[in-house]
Amino acid sequence: MAEVLVYVDHVDGAVRKPTLELLTLARRIGEPVALALGNNAADTAAALAEHGAVRVLTNEAAELADYLVVPKVDALQAAYEAVSPAAVLVPSSAEGKEIAARLALRVRGGLITDAVDLEADGEGVVATQSAFAASYTTKSRITTGTPVITVKPNSAAVEAAPAAGTVQGLEVSFSAQATGTRVIARTPRESTGRPELTEAAIVVSGGRGVNGADNFHLIESLADALGAAVGASRAAVDAGWYPHSNQVGQTGKSVSPQLYIASGISGAIQHRAGMQTSKTIVAINKDAEAPIFELVDYGVVGDLFDVVPALTEEVNTRKG
Repeated sequence: MAEVLVYVDHVDGAVRKPTLELLTLARRIGEPVALALGNNAADTAAALAEHGAVRVLTNEAAELADYLVVPKVDALQAAYEAVSPAAVLVPSSAEGKEIAARLALRVRGGLITDAVDLEADGEGVVATQSAFAASYTTKSRITTGTPVITVKPNSAAVEAAPAAGTVQGLEVSFSAQATGTRVIARTPRESTGRPELTEAAIVVSGGRGVNGADNFHLIESLADALGAAVGASRAAVDAGWYPHSNQVGQTGKSVSPQLYIASGISGAIQHRAGMQTSKTIVAINKDAEAPIFELVDYGVVGDLFDVVPALTEEVNTRKG
């Protein structure tokens, strides 16, 4: 069976959920070979083997931490040349898309971004995408070169499938461009204790109807009761009520959780583009004509200042 190269997203050896989803999808089209780079890369091996990686290629060179994207592309290209994979899968983050695009250009492969499903047929790998703010579903196949595909988080349920997970060091010759942009400082983001927005199974978002930064505690309280991430519409972010890192939409982050709750969000196309692939959508808005109600599974016509606290109380009561 052909091998599929999977780029590992991890933090100091802790594998992030989108990578485990990639391994699940990779097993549909071949045997996963994982590439883990950077600090404590070898510590990823156990989790990767548990989810189907037959081999784990690692490199912990200083260049991977000290410089921006190019060293990672160099390493991924080295892994590509060592494995000769049937496809390369990369998590669909901002950095992941850049890495994938640079690799596709170098190896003269085809690039598909933001896939939500993968399958194999007799002619290669077929990727499913949601297009035009999820108004259409498309199926694509690379016709020239090796497919390089980025996959959106929450596109597949994680399934364990233990494999050998043999750890092998990967030799990488870094290019002259690799050291062109150095990272001179890092500031850790303050932890909220909530899930990462793009990876969360539940997202609770607030919009213009929240009517101020001081009222976002209502959204946060409901999110905390549900174990959810907090999102915000562009209007709320532009008003300075919530950080841009939490913006959901065409100019923010795309999310695809099992449950998305939109509170005080009208449902403009800019916002819909970032959340329309959510499995179940609930909207709370006092305007019965708000566009958001056109795409929801459940809608509540009411004032969020009444509905959200009552919902939060009910969730906490049922949790006991």
